[in-house]
Amino acid sequence: MKWRILTSEENMAKMEVKMSLLDNMIGVGDMVLLEPLNEDSFINNLKKRFDHSEVYTYIGSVVISINPYRSLPIYTPEKVEEYRNRNFYELSPHIFALSDEAYRSLRDQDKDQCILITGESGAGKTEASKLVMSYVAAVCGKGAEVNQVKEQLLQSNPVLEAFGNAKTVRNDNSSRFGKYMDIEFDFKGDPLGGVISNYLLEKSRVVKQPRGERNFHIFYQILSGASEDFLCKLKLERDFSRYNYLGLDSAKVNGVDDAANFRTVRNAMQIVGFMDHETQSVFEVVAAVLKLGNIEFKPESRVNGLDESKIKDKNELKEICELTGIDQSVLERAFSFRTVEAKQEKVSTTLNVAQAYYARDALAKNLYSRLFSWLVTRINESIKAQTKVRKKVMGVLDIYGFEIFENADNSFEQFIINYCNEKLQQIFIELTLKEEQEEYIREGIEWTHIEYFNNAIICDLIENNQTGILAMLDEECLRPGTVTDDTFLEKLNQVCATHQHFESRMSKCSRFLNDTSLPHSCFRIQHYAGKVMYQVEGFVDKNNDLLYRDLSQAMWKANHSLIKALFPEGNPAKINLKRPPTAGSQFKASVATLMKNLQTKNPNYIRCIKPNDKKAAHIFNEALVCHQIRYLGLLENVRVRRAGYAFRQAYEPCLERYKMLCKQTWPHWRGPARAGVEVLFNELEIPEEEFSFGRSKIFIRNPRTLFKLEDQRKQRLEDLATLIEKIYRGWKCRTRFLLMKRSQIVIASWYRRYAQQKKYQKIKSSAIIVQSYIRGWKARKLLRELKHQKRCNEAATIIAAYWHGTQVRREYRKFFRANAGKKIYEFTLQRLMQKYFLEMKNKMPSLSPVDKNWPARPYLFLDSTHKELKRIFHLWRCKKYRDQFTDQQKLIYEEKLEASELFKDKKALYPASVGQPFQGAYLEISKNPKYKKLKDAVDEKIIIAEVVNKINRANGKATSRIFLLTKNNVLLADQKSGNIKSEVPLGDVTKVSMSSQNDGFFAVHLKEGSGAAGKGDFLLSSDHLIEMATKLYRTTLSQTKQKLNIEISDEFLVQFRQDKVCVKFIQGSQKNGNIPTCKRKNNRLLEVAVP
Repeated sequence: MKWRILTSEENMAKMEVKMSLLDNMIGVGDMVLLEPLNEDSFINNLKKRFDHSEVYTYIGSVVISINPYRSLPIYTPEKVEEYRNRNFYELSPHIFALSDEAYRSLRDQDKDQCILITGESGAGKTEASKLVMSYVAAVCGKGAEVNQVKEQLLQSNPVLEAFGNAKTVRNDNSSRFGKYMDIEFDFKGDPLGGVISNYLLEKSRVVKQPRGERNFHIFYQILSGASEDFLCKLKLERDFSRYNYLGLDSAKVNGVDDAANFRTVRNAMQIVGFMDHETQSVFEVVAAVLKLGNIEFKPESRVNGLDESKIKDKNELKEICELTGIDQSVLERAFSFRTVEAKQEKVSTTLNVAQAYYARDALAKNLYSRLFSWLVTRINESIKAQTKVRKKVMGVLDIYGFEIFENADNSFEQFIINYCNEKLQQIFIELTLKEEQEEYIREGIEWTHIEYFNNAIICDLIENNQTGILAMLDEECLRPGTVTDDTFLEKLNQVCATHQHFESRMSKCSRFLNDTSLPHSCFRIQHYAGKVMYQVEGFVDKNNDLLYRDLSQAMWKANHSLIKALFPEGNPAKINLKRPPTAGSQFKASVATLMKNLQTKNPNYIRCIKPNDKKAAHIFNEALVCHQIRYLGLLENVRVRRAGYAFRQAYEPCLERYKMLCKQTWPHWRGPARAGVEVLFNELEIPEEEFSFGRSKIFIRNPRTLFKLEDQRKQRLEDLATLIEKIYRGWKCRTRFLLMKRSQIVIASWYRRYAQQKKYQKIKSSAIIVQSYIRGWKARKLLRELKHQKRCNEAATIIAAYWHGTQVRREYRKFFRANAGKKIYEFTLQRLMQKYFLEMKNKMPSLSPVDKNWPARPYLFLDSTHKELKRIFHLWRCKKYRDQFTDQQKLIYEEKLEASELFKDKKALYPASVGQPFQGAYLEISKNPKYKKLKDAVDEKIIIAEVVNKINRANGKATSRIFLLTKNNVLLADQKSGNIKSEVPLGDVTKVSMSSQNDGFFAVHLKEGSGAAGKGDFLLSSDHLIEMATKLYRTTLSQTKQKLNIEISDEFLVQFRQDKVCVKFIQGSQKNGNIPTCKRKNNRLLEVAVP
């Protein structure tokens, strides 16, 4: 293992999380540590973890994955980063941990890797392989070329799933083929490309599916997702029931969108690199396979007494030939005759109806199977590495798990699948033991032989070249004469009778000689996972897998390039009379190649388990899981792993985890880590036979020893926690005491300061009071003196005045005249008037006409003068204000004045309009290019242009219209198109009606009999009602010299065509806030609710 160099702080943090596999575990995360180890405890541990959404468990470096049948939040980008570059046992069990371990070993240690994913259908193998590939894609390098390679590798999955997966009773997306992908990387760990190998496509599904299952996905996806034009080109119809090869009882799958998946497949094919004509050719072949199932035959007798077959309806045959470019007569003859060649002789025989159906189905199966192989080859061409540099390889094997069906339904396919799993189990045991032995040698630990069951004897029973079952089957298929499944079973009884792992009803060594549960047509093999009974019916035919040469030659003659390439043996120039290899021998060779490939790589295992047959979440069927545990050999895996040492760990993390158990190593050990571990284990008095010291790791033999260490560590941690708590409480109390002491000192100092300040303030206030009394006494004394002096001065002045007055009167009597009183009166009056006007000059109000301030009247006799002067001043300042107006402002104020006369104290909406200027052209028709058409249609000057709502009498709903007022007409136009809907001369407008409430509804009444009155009056709604009514009133008065009648009433009649409708305004609460709404109550009443 390659470790990163960490700082001391990082190292401490790492050590704390490295054993999270043991910390806070739900059950046991690694089955190697399970105590006691038996089948019940194994299942209970899996169930406990499954119930807590822990779907991954380890057996050493093997990952057990239980399908949760629901989405879990454990595959996010954050989780990818969490497991990136981390030790395998550092975090809780996860498929990302295994993927990261494999990728880092490949990148850093230059070791080719393979990930073997096994399990039965529905256990989640396909999803597991996707998760592995997505993780590797996420953690490897970036860049345009690298991203393209990753995208092509990932997008190959949807294509292969569409053509190779199907819905079964166990799984809605079951892989019906085995897949092995080699992903190639450069020296940096960036993907360069890949190579895919496929194994044993279940092509019999093309022509027949068990009840409750579907054909391959692609058939349903084409019919559901292709366009009508595309289906027409393929000569297909969307109805599933039109095709005999499609089972109807499960045509639709809950939660599966075939149409969307079809679009995904086409997009994936484009990303992988398929050309448009290649994609078209592939779908044409799929359509031809689908239509082959609709060809039916009828018997017909010949003159020589032999039976032959004829096609009932040749329309389907014609369409197939048009799709594939095959001459119709050639294909029709191939379905009716068979030519047998032997050396220089050719014999042509007719086919009866049964043989014709066999030939049809054989052609459909071969056509689809070869198409699938071509797809794999074509994908390999696109995703293969373009460079010739040395590559590192990571293989991902997603292959069928061990299959055991009940009621002797196990046939040739299950036999081949189980043979493959026997080989995988054999290599698993060999590589696991080899890995264990290599680690012991590397660490200098003495290797002890491990006893285990070697299933090589079972593999030899099946694959031996002389006496193996596959060899016997091939020999029987090649033997001249009558060959049946029964003759094959008889031969097995003769050759394998003494084999301890073979049983049949007729074999000599069978312990079930009298057991009627073993039928005559069956044999039983004792596999490593248990006994499996096989039904021999169909073994010979499925192994032969014959396609008549006439059909191969007919396919080669097709004008369809892809079909012609699929059948090279049909070329007459390359006729090979040698019998093609059987299905069993081909698969045996493929498995041998696969095993040879796997042995060159470092293996990583993912064992997938299905928790229930209902495909439902939160259900754990113990019997089903037990069955899978047995045939996956998981308990044996644990025993092999535990046969030597159950647990091993590097010295540094071991010392870091358990150093608190020894006083010499706690809290810090200054020497080498191994010496610290030795001191620790000697102090704990652990028996020497329970552990061994390797070069870099400590090996613990029994899990009980590890759990004992964990219990001691847990107790020691509790003691340390108590000690830490005690020290903390003492520190906290001391800290609190010192804080209170400092606080008391501060409070005392502040209080003393406060007391002195208060005392000083009291003394200061007393001194101020004394001072104030003294100053008051002095001031009063001085005041009395000044008052006395003032009174003396005033008395002298008064006496002098009276004296001077007496002297003046004496002198004036001489000159007194009769009109002296009048002159004095006039003089006094003149002086008062002069004083009045001078004071008015300084007290004049502002020149604003709305300023109502005016100085108070000073004298009663000036009352009339004061009022007249106020009136004259107001008129003068109004004139000065008017002289400042432009012609446009004068027009606006005239309109405002007109509006005041019409609506003041009559319409509740009027006060809100006073402060709003009348703009008229709200839409700016001349500037907005949207209304160019409307501007060209109106020649006159537009007085007002506004968007209004025209009320529909039928339902009370509003339609937006453009309201235009010119010098001579009223126009209504469509807001979107600008087309004029109505044009009314002003002379035809007789009245405008509106309510007294706070709404914008108004009715424009038209003259009866006029041209514009054909559709009736207009009921409109506007946000600028006061302005529109005022301008309409003034414009009508200017043009017709007649005043327009403005009727304000909460109930008025509106003429709609031939009917009169009452519009009634009521008060009411609104759902839309403060917006008035109009509703139709009946044919004669529209009700407007005003808030």
